[in-house]
Amino acid sequence: MAASGRGLSRALHSTPCPAWKRVQSGANGCLKPEYDAVVIGAGHNGLVADPVPSQAAYLQRLGVNTAVFERRHVIGGAAVTEEIIPGFKFSRASYLLSLLRPQIYTDLELKKHGLKLHLRNPYSFTPMLEEGTLSKPPRSLLLGTDVAENQKQISQFSRKDAQAFPRYEEFMKRLVLAIDPLLDAAPVDIAALQHGSLLQRLRALSTLRPLLKAGRTLGAQLPQYYEVLTAPISKVLDQWFESEPLKATLATDAVIGAMTSPHTPGSGYVLLHHVMGSLEGMQGAWSYVQGGMGALSDAIASSATAHGASIFTEKTVAKVQVNSEGRVQGVVLQGGEEVRSRVVLSCASPQVTFLELTPQEWLPGAFVKRISQLDTQSPVTKINVAVDRLPNFQAAPNAPGDQPQAHHQCSIHLNCEDTLLLHQAFEDAKGGLPSQRPMIELCIPSSLDPTLAPTGCHVVSLFTQYTPYTLAGGKVWDEQKKNTYADKVFDCIEAYAPGFKRSVLGRDILTPQDLERIFGLPGGNIFHGAMSLDQLYFARPVPQHSDYRCPVQGLYLCGSGAHPGGGVMGAAGRNAAHIVFRDLKNM
Repeated sequence: MAASGRGLSRALHSTPCPAWKRVQSGANGCLKPEYDAVVIGAGHNGLVADPVPSQAAYLQRLGVNTAVFERRHVIGGAAVTEEIIPGFKFSRASYLLSLLRPQIYTDLELKKHGLKLHLRNPYSFTPMLEEGTLSKPPRSLLLGTDVAENQKQISQFSRKDAQAFPRYEEFMKRLVLAIDPLLDAAPVDIAALQHGSLLQRLRALSTLRPLLKAGRTLGAQLPQYYEVLTAPISKVLDQWFESEPLKATLATDAVIGAMTSPHTPGSGYVLLHHVMGSLEGMQGAWSYVQGGMGALSDAIASSATAHGASIFTEKTVAKVQVNSEGRVQGVVLQGGEEVRSRVVLSCASPQVTFLELTPQEWLPGAFVKRISQLDTQSPVTKINVAVDRLPNFQAAPNAPGDQPQAHHQCSIHLNCEDTLLLHQAFEDAKGGLPSQRPMIELCIPSSLDPTLAPTGCHVVSLFTQYTPYTLAGGKVWDEQKKNTYADKVFDCIEAYAPGFKRSVLGRDILTPQDLERIFGLPGGNIFHGAMSLDQLYFARPVPQHSDYRCPVQGLYLCGSGAHPGGGVMGAAGRNAAHIVFRDLKNM
């Protein structure tokens, strides 16, 4: 991490004590020697996977006790709010909400537990680097929910594209509608279909229904949709549009968080993954969370503790305990304290869960090899910035009084006027070099949530790529190299918004290695592993183990490394919890 300017302290400050911590300090706060379920990691999936809040009435009848152990001082995993600079609250890693499954939102009564969202509309702003005048500034592309306004914006670059855009959105919505049910259940258990008991085969057959429903939804257009999932997104977008600003803006969703180019086969699925969300009944909506992303984790934790769960911070799980029969019997905490449990759910990555925490003698060699070979490449360096005024974009000058305008609440895409720019940035990183013109997604959550910064000031989130985990020549990301890269990013922003660098009060730079060290993201990968077609559905985390169960009986994977993957979705946690309910009942 590095700071600049104004003599501000770089010490990490804690935010006010949330409700779940106050609850925990009461009846649920004492560590017991035994629980029915232990969850490793208080990331959002780990909190959702906690069986208690998900099926409270059912499990209260069973008498299930659950403990969640988090190694950091704060819960949430990558969905966390931290006061890095005094007075400025940052969503330090994940920074937007859209993918959270609607069932979780309602079942856990997250509004009741304090969750407040700021929906964004418009949602995307792409300024151009063009010569402008006082009467005619550089062009920009602003997209939102208003169809007519979208067409007006796009027609600056292509009238043909303006007409095609509503059809493209309807086409993608249909694909989202087809895939949506697949997110809320374990993938089809092929092994059970082939070799299971009659009951296991019947259960496996029931998991075919979402696949069959998806096929019916897509109908005769299935071949076109298959191409979206398997082809480079550049090929798909070229079939729809001709204007580069529109194609590049849409292509950012196909490469965000992924070490891929718009020309990489399968990048279309990554785009789909980022448009399949729904908030408060609005398909594809994205929002800022009041108080930062940690407020979401706090709301889930509050729901969990209200139903009897115990959440412990600064408690590191050192080992999963397995008995002589190959069955989980609990965990060992750092320091040697043993906690027994009937089941263990791990929100940690597959690599940490199976290569570090689980005794290797109980895992098949082929399974361990597959886990060790997972693709976890990450292109992301996250930079959190405190500023004393809003960025002033040449393409959309600030209003008098420096009040936030519509484009300030968007995801602001810089160096994204052309898909070739994105590809060149990717090529730099493949050669072990940070991108010369990095792709930058700039967000200003304080434009809608003034509680995040002092009056007149703002917090800025910079999600940048591409930066390799390992630099060319085996060089490491030291402070000098981190600052050199951040300075390059700031120079790029300055070209679009002159004066930005002078507004900076401090910054927090998180390279892939930092994201791995602080948040446990393998390789810095925000999804716990690439969202490529060879690591999805049946094959997540590895083939034959996509149903959240593991080779060790009683051990379950419930984080982003499990189906359906990463993003602040909660589906993996919720789905794993359902599997655990069924297995506990049969124990």
